Amino acid sequence: MTSEKKLSSSASPENEFPSVPSASSKGNQPAQTKVKVAEKKAAQAQKTGLSSMANKADASLKRTGRMKLYVRRYFRRPSAVVGLVLLVILIFFAIFGHFFTHWKYTDLDFSALSAPPSADHYFGTTAGGSDLYAMVCRGLGRSLSIGIISSIGTTIIAAVIGTAIAYFRGWFEKVGMWLLDMLLVIPSFLLIAMMVRSTSGASGWLWLTFGLTVFGWIGYARVLRTLTMSLRELDYVKAAKFMGVGSFTIIVRHLIPNLGSVLIINTVLGVVSAVGSETSLSFLGLGIKAPDTSLGTLLNDGQGVILTAPWELIFPSIVLILLTFSMQLIGDGMRDAIDPYSRSGGKAE
Repeated sequence: MTSEKKLSSSASPENEFPSVPSASSKGNQPAQTKVKVAEKKAAQAQKTGLSSMANKADASLKRTGRMKLYVRRYFRRPSAVVGLVLLVILIFFAIFGHFFTHWKYTDLDFSALSAPPSADHYFGTTAGGSDLYAMVCRGLGRSLSIGIISSIGTTIIAAVIGTAIAYFRGWFEKVGMWLLDMLLVIPSFLLIAMMVRSTSGASGWLWLTFGLTVFGWIGYARVLRTLTMSLRELDYVKAAKFMGVGSFTIIVRHLIPNLGSVLIINTVLGVVSAVGSETSLSFLGLGIKAPDTSLGTLLNDGQGVILTAPWELIFPSIVLILLTFSMQLIGDGMRDAIDPYSRSGGKAE
């Protein structure tokens, strides 16, 4: 019985032919691997294609600098452009205006005393025979020089002292604020008038510029000290102090540059304030004196002859109004260009 079972088991077809994979399964395995490899290659090609496209897009994009952005925003405001054009024309008139006439501001024409505007004297003449056109050119240049130099000097002094008072804190801040409060009580207008009055006519404008600069930074320094109180708590200031960077270096390199927008705007508007102060002093006879001249001096001379020779007051007044108006438009345009929430930046479509 056992031998029959062995014979039957050996004769069974299952033992005679061992299991062999089918031909269909053998053919599908290489195909599947080929598909997977192709899919991997396609995915890699897609990734490389996207990365190359991204690199090309980054290369084609141009980064816009901060100053370029400010300029673009500034020229989007028409009134600011008008103010800039007016200022350029006035500066050109002050520098090159005397080339368009053969008269100098010191020349006297005794044959044309208080003469109205004509082809020979474009703006007429004064009671002493001076050519008003040449005097307006000289007066505008002198007023601009005083305003620009005084405004820049005031901004520099106020920026350094205001930020230093806020940075050092403690007793230094208390003493600094006490000194600023005491300086605000000083009658600066009277002291400047006394200073300029004791000088000669040739150097009077230098002393006037010096006086406006010395007494003009005090209130501005208080404003900058208030703004610096928030900057001194920022991380980059603390990191610079931790790294051992000097205090003066931190003030000059980190604090003052971050107040740049405020400094630029107030420098532009400070020119208007300085020109106004110079005009007021000269109009009262306490500023620029002969043989030099300024817009305030011309206004002072023209007020006495407004009924008999009105052109002596009209032309200097027009130039002064255009100067202050242009600087005001420029200041407003710069404030809107630097302000990130301004509408001059346009809207995305």
